Amino acid sequence: MSFTGKTAVVTGAAGGMGLNIAQDLAKQGAYVVLIDIKESAIDLTQTKQGTTYFAKGDVTDSAFVQGVMGDVFKKTGRLDYLVNAAGVLWFDKDKSTEQTDLDSWDRIMEINLKSMVITCRHALPLMRKTGSGSMVHVASIQAMRGDDKPQVAYQASKAAIISLSKTVAMEGAADGIRSNSILPGPTLSPMQDRWVHDPSIQRSTESVIPLGRAGTTQDMSNATLFLLSDNASYITGTELIVDGGLLARP
Repeated sequence: MSFTGKTAVVTGAAGGMGLNIAQDLAKQGAYVVLIDIKESAIDLTQTKQGTTYFAKGDVTDSAFVQGVMGDVFKKTGRLDYLVNAAGVLWFDKDKSTEQTDLDSWDRIMEINLKSMVITCRHALPLMRKTGSGSMVHVASIQAMRGDDKPQVAYQASKAAIISLSKTVAMEGAADGIRSNSILPGPTLSPMQDRWVHDPSIQRSTESVIPLGRAGTTQDMSNATLFLLSDNASYITGTELIVDGGLLARP
């Protein structure tokens, strides 16, 4: 896969999956704009091959996102890829239907879902001008099942991402714009820093994964770059489960 000469925007890119995806795109020759409200976890000047630019701001701010995308389009003359990796998982505030904090529900929906509406609505016209485009949105296998220890806002937002991705796929198909989602299973990333403090939680989780281990951000990046690439040129409006076989269990 080569992304040389292409332009990408990746949200939630200060760390974890988003950063891994952005780095891999840059290593494959793309010009990558990383968006996050937090500072980048690494020195981006060390990224080889493609060029990266970090835009610090809130992905739920439509004017900010529109400005970033407009600037990158002016600079490169194109927008080829969009990756929506921004998301939060708040174990302390997002709990069961009866317990979840409703103010937190609203903010989780903003960050996980509204940000996707915002990025897509500003990316679509620029991709049409480019002549094609590909989007990947990070959902979760939690969108496909219930949980006896739920985070209801997180799960509902991730399920909505899958639905919205399908709609965007239909909206962009005539212009050669594809939209797909990936559904990560348990993944070693900053979002699961509780595993660092209590490794027994990680071991318990991995014991039920058929492949016997948690996923890595590299696993998720590999899946994302495949869906973005021309190797997936006939794939749109669908989701790729990347969970070590967890959802296949009876």
